[in-house]
Amino acid sequence: MQPIKNQQPPTLHSSYTETLVRLAYQLEESQKYQRFKRFFYHLLENPESRMRPYFDVCMIVLVLTSITLLIYEVKGATGGMTHWFEPVVICVFIVEYLLRFWVHNHNHRVIIEHYEHAELIGVPMKLWPVFKSLLQKKWQYITSPLAIIDLLAILPSYRPLRILRIFLLFRLFKLFRYTRIINEFSKVLLERRFEFYTLTVFLGFLVFASSTAIYVFEGDNSNAHMDDFFDAVYWSMVTISTVGYGDITPATTEGRIITMMLILSGIAVISFSTSIVVAAFTDKLGELRDNRVYAELERLKTYVIICGYGRVGQVVAEMLKHDGENVLIIDNNSARVAEAKQNRLLAIEGDAGESQLLQRIGVQRRPAMVLCLTTDDVTNVYITLTVRSLHKDVKIISRANRQESVKKLELAGADHVITLYEVVGLVASESIGRPVAFEAIYGILTGHKYYCIETVSFPMITGVDRFCLQDIDFARFKLTLLGVITENDIPSEPISETYSLRKHRFIFNPHSSIIVQKSMTLVVFGHRYSIEHFKNRLAISKVYDGRLII
Repeated sequence: MQPIKNQQPPTLHSSYTETLVRLAYQLEESQKYQRFKRFFYHLLENPESRMRPYFDVCMIVLVLTSITLLIYEVKGATGGMTHWFEPVVICVFIVEYLLRFWVHNHNHRVIIEHYEHAELIGVPMKLWPVFKSLLQKKWQYITSPLAIIDLLAILPSYRPLRILRIFLLFRLFKLFRYTRIINEFSKVLLERRFEFYTLTVFLGFLVFASSTAIYVFEGDNSNAHMDDFFDAVYWSMVTISTVGYGDITPATTEGRIITMMLILSGIAVISFSTSIVVAAFTDKLGELRDNRVYAELERLKTYVIICGYGRVGQVVAEMLKHDGENVLIIDNNSARVAEAKQNRLLAIEGDAGESQLLQRIGVQRRPAMVLCLTTDDVTNVYITLTVRSLHKDVKIISRANRQESVKKLELAGADHVITLYEVVGLVASESIGRPVAFEAIYGILTGHKYYCIETVSFPMITGVDRFCLQDIDFARFKLTLLGVITENDIPSEPISETYSLRKHRFIFNPHSSIIVQKSMTLVVFGHRYSIEHFKNRLAISKVYDGRLII
């Protein structure tokens, strides 16, 4: 249900109902309450929250420490800090349980929904259906497996009843909530519950049949050491698991025949259960590997997504990696994904045009740039449309293999479109008769030379929004200014030549009298060390007498 703003309920028949509904609307409109609840939801439940990993680590340490102390005090003497540590742990567990109980659903929205439904059909709102819906929502959480484990993990603190210490095991089960690997392991096994259910039924029948048979033949034989039916069940479980402690052994021929049959059946059961587990993990192995990549992405503030790891994608990824950028590869070819992982890149096998995959990697929040570099223009258009629908401001650069696809990619939302074959053709044509110039350009583009072309953006300088280009002495930094990237509005100063970049324009060889604004970007050529030094000096630049001093 969408939040309701600036809406107050009219006067109701019952004062209790009126108070309840007004309180629900107040909570819905309270920004402070919404932020408070949203904070605890991200902390406790949201797997993509940046706070969640820190909370999980703290809870894992707390659980393991409490279990260690409880085990030690069985035969060891504890004192000092350990006396108050257990109550603190229990208080933390109780607070966590109550907070999860609270953020499980929005009670006030359930009340508002019932009230608006009653107003729509013109009948007074009854409290019992409201309370029933609220109880059903909360009962859904209380009866969930993890909530039951959380509740049982609190019981070992009640020391007078030593039998409750058996629930100490449930504190270990709490690790399922905080550990992603254990959680994924349980999910994989849960998907094979039908196979395990069938195996359990067969195993139960086998244990009951063998226990009955061995008890009939060995129960009255003193040499078998089988006093009751429980001993027979114990013998069956030990034998079928192929453990064989030897404390209970058959003394009759019939009992030995049953033992041999049970051993063979046990081998079959173990083989069957092993095959189920192996098949389950084989089917989910790729997904489990992708989950590790998703966990890595959650720790990154920003990254570049490359869709397609072909020849072009490999070169781009290597250059971005060399510049210290975080790179994520998405490709539907398993061999290319494996090659990307060998090159120590984050890679996921899948269709980059699927919105579900893009949402899971956080394309709507963190990526600095998306590069569509597949060899199929239709695929690039589809990826561009999907990414743009999820993130309106992310920069998208797409590859076009045909000239007629450029307009389609721009309409789909690509910020820049590169026609590789046209660029290669222009460079090749210009290289004829100019081998030295071609070699220099090739060295710069491939990174084999120390000289490069790079863009420089201006940092925030207090009191300065614009300054003249002649204030910067590029010769002192051994740099050459190639041009300025600006908005579509062309400055009034003299300009030698401009080139359209869709949303921006590139001013080639600009005049020194051009007024540089903060939205502009300089394109410079020079040694890598010179460019780095220029950026560092620009970051600490100051203004003196109306001029920029670098």
